[in-house]
Amino acid sequence: MKQSPTGLQYTILKKGHGPKAKSGQQIMLFETTSYRTGQVLYSNENTTTPVKVLIGGKQATKAVDEALVGMREGEIKKIVAPPYLVKRTGYPPNVHPDSTLVIKMILHKIL
Repeated sequence: MKQSPTGLQYTILKKGHGPKAKSGQQIMLFETTSYRTGQVLYSNENTTTPVKVLIGGKQATKAVDEALVGMREGEIKKIVAPPYLVKRTGYPPNVHPDSTLVIKMILHKIL
C-alpha cells in the first residue's frame, strides 16, 4: 500500500481507462465500506445503481474525495482511511465515529 501526505493508505486493484477524475467533477461510484476486520458496513457494489458524487463537494468524506482525484473510469481502488479522514456530521448506527475504515471504490463513470 502507498500512503498520501494526509495519512490515507491506498492501493490500485485494477487500472482504469480514459481521462483522470478531477475535483469539481461529478462521478458515478460503486463502494463497499468495512472495518479492518472485514465486517461490511455499507455496499452498493452488487447493485445496478452507482452513487453520484461531486468530487470536492463535501458529499463524501475527505478520504473518498482525496482518493477519487486521479482515478479513471473502471478503476478499482482500496483505501484505508484513518478516523480523521472519515469524520462526518451524522453516523449510521452501525458505524463507530472513531473507526479506521477500509473502502473499496469502483469509479463507474465520470460525468
